[in-house]
Amino acid sequence: MITSQYVVEYTKFAAKQASKLPKEIKEALVFWKESVERLGLPEVRKAKGYHDEPLKGNRRGQRSIKLNRSYRVIYEEHSAGELVIVGVQEVNKHDY
Repeated sequence: MITSQYVVEYTKFAAKQASKLPKEIKEALVFWKESVERLGLPEVRKAKGYHDEPLKGNRRGQRSIKLNRSYRVIYEEHSAGELVIVGVQEVNKHDY
């Protein structure tokens, strides 16, 4: 059985946003990243706490997860052979 390897990369914009996050949100982001790279995106999506969902409209093709009630991560998934690149586009405080 061949399994895909997952790599999480941040855009320059997302890395800048992540550097300004509160400590507990940074820790949650690192935990999600490490979980994706270790277990794979399909397994991490099963965790109900992240509320992983596809986005609509001009963000079609992107997905979001919640790090907590306020902060979310917007990402895209790209395949390159057996390598799956999860590109974090944005980390932001979601307005409700």
